[in-house]
Amino acid sequence: MPMPRAARKRKRVASPEFSLSVQFASEADDLPSRAQIRRWVAAALEHAAEITVRVVDAEEAQALNQDYRDRDYVPNVLTFEYGEIAPGVLGGDVMICAPVVEREAREQGKPLKAHYAHMTIHGVLHLQGYDHIDPAEAEIMESREVAILKQFHLPNPYFS
Repeated sequence: MPMPRAARKRKRVASPEFSLSVQFASEADDLPSRAQIRRWVAAALEHAAEITVRVVDAEEAQALNQDYRDRDYVPNVLTFEYGEIAPGVLGGDVMICAPVVEREAREQGKPLKAHYAHMTIHGVLHLQGYDHIDPAEAEIMESREVAILKQFHLPNPYFS
């Protein structure tokens, strides 16, 4: 006889342990909560990690992009990978630019929360070595992003 639905246990997949610092250095409205960012980071992680997610304004984002990447524009997200900072533990920072994320969400007709989730997940995947320069690698990274966003019932960001 089949087990009643209420009695079935869901198989839980253990996520890697991580340490997360969330910093808000932006005056923007409607920023995601620390708890939301924590859930998005946890879903995207495949390795133990120590991560800082910092939400910034345009000036700081442009300065970081200029200083560390020699690119003079305001990016939506920047990831600074520090590699393995302890045995089996990755380290890195993910910087998300609030005004750019807000503008992109508005221009692309996406819910702001969904775009913040996408940029957080995108940055965390970069921290783990995912990239999108090569088309084959981009396909892998994008499919991973879509699958993670789906866990939160958020739309595919590549099909508006």
